[in-house]
Amino acid sequence: MIIHCLGGGLVGSFVIRRLINAGYKVHIFDIDDVGIKGAIMHVGDAITVDHSDADLIINMLPGEIGHLATAALSNTGQRILDLSFSVSTPDNLENVTSTIIWDVGIAPGLSNMLLSMAVRKYGALKQAMIKVGGNPSEMDDGWSYMAPFSPTDVIAEYTRPARIIRNGEIQVVPAMSDLHKINANGREMDAFLTDGLRSILHGIPAEEMGEYTVRWPGHIQRYQAEQDSIVVDDLIEEWKFDVNRPEFTWMEVTAVTLDDLKLKWIVEDQGLDGDSSMARTTGLVTAQTAIAWLNQPDLFTAGVYSPENLPNEIIQLIIEVMQAEGVSIKGPIIE
Repeated sequence: MIIHCLGGGLVGSFVIRRLINAGYKVHIFDIDDVGIKGAIMHVGDAITVDHSDADLIINMLPGEIGHLATAALSNTGQRILDLSFSVSTPDNLENVTSTIIWDVGIAPGLSNMLLSMAVRKYGALKQAMIKVGGNPSEMDDGWSYMAPFSPTDVIAEYTRPARIIRNGEIQVVPAMSDLHKINANGREMDAFLTDGLRSILHGIPAEEMGEYTVRWPGHIQRYQAEQDSIVVDDLIEEWKFDVNRPEFTWMEVTAVTLDDLKLKWIVEDQGLDGDSSMARTTGLVTAQTAIAWLNQPDLFTAGVYSPENLPNEIIQLIIEVMQAEGVSIKGPIIE
């Protein structure tokens, strides 16, 4: 089977290597030669080239460029996994003849899947909360941060108003609001609202719902203080990912049922063998979803689907693969 991978960045390169190791023929389309052994490299525009021979297309281009790629492929009748985190989302595309699964990462992605399993077992939720972030293992004298994916997408998280659910209705609040301290596996960190719920605003029935980005104390306060004078290109350089610096990804997903039963999942990874924790926690979800879909080509008919639409058996397989690869996933912890 032939897989076309659009984009080969930190996360994309991890996904590509997983698929090559699984025995698939992988073509990479990127503006730079990412130099992955065993892949067929195509340097140039990933959107305008012919992808008709692909059994599956995995879109790992950043932000709005990624959305343009999915939109261009949406009426080709092909299977597309969309990992681009853009403001414009595939569920708003019209006349779709392809089959698209979007937001197949950790959050959104695995977070959606965990909540979907809770809903399938217990019904509508009283509350659903996601807290997630990828950060350096130690604070520093600067931003105490490095971007594990496109820095422009991180900036978009900080500036785009956050959609949440309160009293059963979608509300829009300022990004970075509800800033508060949390305990992230023994670390005191900050959490603040960002616009990460996306498909589960409609896909998960809950009276209260929100997603919080997690950062070291002082990071978001500095951003808030300097945001009117920030030069994006400077920030991109200052947030450049350092592969030699220890880092971790941490996520907590909680679901409270209408009977006040509280379920909690805690996910953590600290990277392994040169791969960042965000590349692993995101890329393992993407790669395993791709493999499961290739093994079950009739999983979905033409249309647009999100991670919470995946069946429990595929979600459970994704969790087991992540755990086998050393990602810590604890839960559901019932309180």
